Amino acid sequence: MIYDLIIIGSGMAGLTSAVYAGRKKMKTLILTKEVGEPFLAGYTIENYPGVPKISGGELIERVKDQALKCGAMIKEDFVVTDIEKKNQHFLVKTEQDVGFETRTIIVATGRIPKKLEALGAKELENRGVSFCTVCDGPMFTGKDVAVIGGGNAALISALDMVPHANKIYVLQHREKFAGDNVLVERLQKTEKVTLLLNAETKEIKGSKFVEGLIYDDLKTGERKELAVNGIFVSIGQIPNSDFTEGFLKLNEKKEIMIDCRTTETSVAGIFAAGDVTDLPFKQYAIAAGEGAKAALSVHVYLQK
Repeated sequence: MIYDLIIIGSGMAGLTSAVYAGRKKMKTLILTKEVGEPFLAGYTIENYPGVPKISGGELIERVKDQALKCGAMIKEDFVVTDIEKKNQHFLVKTEQDVGFETRTIIVATGRIPKKLEALGAKELENRGVSFCTVCDGPMFTGKDVAVIGGGNAALISALDMVPHANKIYVLQHREKFAGDNVLVERLQKTEKVTLLLNAETKEIKGSKFVEGLIYDDLKTGERKELAVNGIFVSIGQIPNSDFTEGFLKLNEKKEIMIDCRTTETSVAGIFAAGDVTDLPFKQYAIAAGEGAKAALSVHVYLQK
């Protein structure tokens, strides 16, 4: 079978693309490891137009249902490893040794959490070091934990842990938090939370499981230690674009470079949308708009 469009990824951009592609009667397939962005599933969204407050997981589920009703097909448990040209079409290869042929592609693979480069962090992943409070938060009920990061995702992760943890430390290596003031103010009102600025994490301690965290106070030069059993890393994200390297043009951040008018990449017939691209402002509303634009651009391309 040759598809009109294969969408790689199933976050807000990918699923919105599928809604628009389905309405244009394109034979559309979504390839994804799992629908949505698991590490953002519980992220509370308060700035999506017309929806004052909703979790990322619920919003994604609504758009998924809409995409399916519009005729898109979704194949989960597929990880794309490569794209290559095949005559006038493209062949999308997967880890599962299954290939899919298509006339056009939209890459909407989003971003993945950035790993912490501190001694012991890699060794203790999934043994107290986590990237998802929604997934793992309840495991640390009644325990002391640390959240590393200063943006909105980190601040929301700390808020997520308030019902579970005994004590929550939030470590930001800069002079102030980069996240919204309203979130900082909520944390400041919570007795369980201690906010630590100018705190650079140096080492995660523990043999079989996390037992503590060592950080440098960048203002005083002191090295300090926190006795914690859980550490949630939220220090940013990186584009999930490795499988396109060498085929599509990427910038120095490994974001896929696109024509902002059409979302077309450096290869004709391949488009990209959402957080994996070089456009600024990584927001759900923007991802949805870019996903719609990508699908409409694909339709114009196929008509030609």
